[in-house]
Amino acid sequence: MTTIKLHNSKTRKKEVFEPIDAKNVRMYVCGPTVYDRAHIGNARPVVVFDVLNRLLRHVYGEDHVTYVRNFTDVDDKINARAAESGRPISDITAETTQWFLDDMAALGARDPDQMPRATQFIPQMVTMIEKLIADGFAYAKDGHVLFRVREYADYGKLSGRSVDDMIAGARVEVAPYKEDPMDFVLWKPSDASQPGWDSPWGYGRPGWHIECSAMSYELLGDSFDIHGGGNDLMFPHHENEIAQSCCTHPEGTFARYWMHNEMLQVEGKKMSKSLGNFFTVRDLLDGHDGQPGVPGEVIRFVFLSTHYGKPMDWTAKKASEAEATLRKWRTLTEGVEPSSSVAASVVACLADDLNTAGAITELHQLAGAGDAAGLLASAQMLGLLTDELGAWAKGADLSAYESLLTDTRNKAMETKDFSDVDRIKAALIAAGVEVRMSKAGVELLPAAGFDAAKLEGLL
Repeated sequence: MTTIKLHNSKTRKKEVFEPIDAKNVRMYVCGPTVYDRAHIGNARPVVVFDVLNRLLRHVYGEDHVTYVRNFTDVDDKINARAAESGRPISDITAETTQWFLDDMAALGARDPDQMPRATQFIPQMVTMIEKLIADGFAYAKDGHVLFRVREYADYGKLSGRSVDDMIAGARVEVAPYKEDPMDFVLWKPSDASQPGWDSPWGYGRPGWHIECSAMSYELLGDSFDIHGGGNDLMFPHHENEIAQSCCTHPEGTFARYWMHNEMLQVEGKKMSKSLGNFFTVRDLLDGHDGQPGVPGEVIRFVFLSTHYGKPMDWTAKKASEAEATLRKWRTLTEGVEPSSSVAASVVACLADDLNTAGAITELHQLAGAGDAAGLLASAQMLGLLTDELGAWAKGADLSAYESLLTDTRNKAMETKDFSDVDRIKAALIAAGVEVRMSKAGVELLPAAGFDAAKLEGLL
């Protein structure tokens, strides 16, 4: 069996992955807060852990992996969006949840096995909070329930900071109902305009962190294999998850391996609305600010071209190069049946801490060697060259234009007037076609930005 090695954020080293139960490998990944469209930074962990999900199923079997990713559908950002729009919270969360699923599917991400919503697990959160209070790890005051951070000796081990360091280096909310500035909210009161549920502490709603602890326990147990998310969640979200989960269920280990993807930049700068470089996945797919849309498969390729543990820089140049590569690969594999096995070199890269950049290098090697069947099977392991993502590359039959340019060139060879050749060639290039002319003949290839509509009237 393939040996998988993963960088464990908690131990800060690469470790051999040994599942608790090879017949049921379990992974939990923090999902979105559904109040608006997902921006491209939100999509990176989806694609990263989609590939890990595919690798785990390849190694342990399709039916031996349970992948859970949640939806946060109770949150102050959602409340604010409802207040400013005048729309019911349920309508907003239903709409934005479906937006998220549609946009991630456009990037080739498979749906996880379970996609729980926080509002479906309120009773389980209340039960967990009650136990934390009973065991002295939490306290109730003024309609709030808070976790006593200093009662959990291992708090800070994931992020590598002490509680005192955290207080010194962060903006910590000071409130009259807190015993300690670092204590975090498990439950808070709701007024009539906010969503809420009856509880032993009054009408209210859960804090952010408790939902993932309750849902992961209910769906995966007190011990499971992998917990993932963006590195912006390491503190406080994941740190708080560990504390409340381990204190509620000390008999378990919670997550054994922690994986965090790095953040995304745009053209070398942090994505920011003030810089004008903030855009959603849907903006990219449909086109924005006068820019043409980018196919989901191209977005996925760009994401996978950088190791998940390194900052990823989205650039127009990378998207253009990715589009050209995928067009060539789709041309090479057209009408080909995929090999019965994925190339060992590709699996080896993915098994080495999900080295997707190395795997893509191996795909280039397969393409260069003309191994179309091996390329197709191996690319599909990464979620590339699938039928579902291929619509954007269809309609690129350029044989008629090859004949036109060939006939025009042959006539020009006789008349020595190459003006029509130059005109046709310029039109092809303007439409995003790579023109290759040699003694052997004419070859036309769709390149980055290919637009068949621009060829109308040329024949």
